[in-house]
Amino acid sequence: MALAVLVFAIQNWAWRAQARKLTNPYPPSAEALRAGTEVYTEHCRSCHGRLGDGKGEKAPELSIAPGDFTDRSKMDRLADGELYWQISKGRRPMPAFASKLSEQQRWQVVDYIRTFERPEGSVSGKP
Repeated sequence: MALAVLVFAIQNWAWRAQARKLTNPYPPSAEALRAGTEVYTEHCRSCHGRLGDGKGEKAPELSIAPGDFTDRSKMDRLADGELYWQISKGRRPMPAFASKLSEQQRWQVVDYIRTFERPEGSVSGKP
């Protein structure tokens, strides 16, 4: 059991280090945010909520609470690449979206998710 936990921890650090290096090839723009809004509404909103606060209509049914994208202290620690990786790979109860959404759509939803933590109208990306 201890070995399994150690292996998981090492793998977790490895993916996180790799993900932090990923750069969004689709920087925030009005077009990217529009597209990201559509993807979020269709695939994310029911769990993460209209406001990105993790209080969607399906949230109470889940074994683990959905992420709260309005939690600025948490979101400030996550690089765009980490969000992209999480969307792509998923983690129970959230499904993986790598086979459901294009690379561009996944990056655009990262752009949109960032709007929940930023002041109205700001579209600058995270480092």
